[in-house]
Amino acid sequence: MCYRPEKPMHERYEERVDFLDEKLADEITMISRVINAYFRWEFNSCETIVKNGVAWPIDYANACPDVAITSLHVHFPWAMTSLLKWTVFCAATNRPMAIDLDQRVYFRIADHETWSFERKLQEYFKLAEQYFQTDRFTDFCDRHLSHLDEVAHEYFTSTEFDDLMVKMVHETFKPHEHEHFTVHYRWLMSQWAKSHVPAHA
Repeated sequence: MCYRPEKPMHERYEERVDFLDEKLADEITMISRVINAYFRWEFNSCETIVKNGVAWPIDYANACPDVAITSLHVHFPWAMTSLLKWTVFCAATNRPMAIDLDQRVYFRIADHETWSFERKLQEYFKLAEQYFQTDRFTDFCDRHLSHLDEVAHEYFTSTEFDDLMVKMVHETFKPHEHEHFTVHYRWLMSQWAKSHVPAHA
């Protein structure tokens, strides 16, 4: 998500997600997953500054990331659905909580003085994919949670979710702003609903 710190809190996360070219997006994804695997962080937010086409990781230690509806708006359904998928996967497969950091396997890659940054990142990424059991997770979701996006769409377009969203608006903004932001967030979520219609719907 593109973050704009100069904006008011409710406008800092942009709606669009296509603001990076594919190569840079892949690099940032890989770096983020490697850092989280290295430290064994499984619920976290990662912030990167992009300047002149170069990615600079700046803030990767957010044990309580901002996942509020009022901050994430159209990204909120993705965040909650992804967290639910990962939680179900961990519970259903008895995924053990990793305690040892096992850093030496990363150090051995770093010690290759002739390897380029890109080569090292690819090798680090392989370790990250092993740690997160990416292939197993993807297969689990395909086999057991293929219906979840449809269920999520039904929930995030329901009266129950709308009531929750209105409650969050009332708890976050001043009374004279309630009506304005209720309309604002309802419009954002309606745009999300239109662009995320499940294939089976």
